Amino acid sequence: MIADIVKVSVFGKISDNLHTAYVTLPTNHNRSAYVVSRSNIREYFEGVVIAVADFDGLDEARLIVAPYGEVFYEPELRQLLSKLRNISLTTISCLYEKSCGAIIFYKAKQSTKILLVKNSNGRYWSFPKGHIENDENEQETAIREIKEETGLDVTLFENFREISEYCPFGKIRKRVVFFLAQAFTDNVKIQEEEIDSYVWVDLQQARKMCSYDNDLRIIDKAETAIHLMRI
Repeated sequence: MIADIVKVSVFGKISDNLHTAYVTLPTNHNRSAYVVSRSNIREYFEGVVIAVADFDGLDEARLIVAPYGEVFYEPELRQLLSKLRNISLTTISCLYEKSCGAIIFYKAKQSTKILLVKNSNGRYWSFPKGHIENDENEQETAIREIKEETGLDVTLFENFREISEYCPFGKIRKRVVFFLAQAFTDNVKIQEEEIDSYVWVDLQQARKMCSYDNDLRIIDKAETAIHLMRI
């Protein structure tokens, strides 16, 4: 149901950004739903199912619908849905997912190494990253995730922010914001439940080990930034 286009009939207002509604699915079945929007909405419109949520107090999952073009990530949805009375959110699956991380480099004598990690059950090398939580900004998420996954304290550099967008499973739309970070030790302590393995490699080796075009583009951008900063 996630990403389905549905016909929406709004019948109640919970807050300025949250409404109750019925939706008609492509199968012509009707379902109860909540509508989220940052602007005024019409009583009848077509929207997109951006999440499916389970609540303690409701027997059936609720669809979360937004007008075309409005993107909501999980922390904001959780905040909006917390305004519901007498029920509480238990689980939510979202169309849009946002993570933040960094390409981390370490100056080792006359060479520069960057850190690649492989997630648990993952097949590809990439960079440390994780989902935004609560009221974090992007930089706070990146620093927290790096610390949790690698044990490293890092410094983020200004004016470096690269975005990687992709759809890994056909429908889910992921956005990852990467920063450039410097580590002052290469002593990594991985979070075993999240990271399977890690390696420090030079930039050329990193290009050979990374499979995705977005990762290769970010490595190129990082190399240019490191060179310009004369670190």
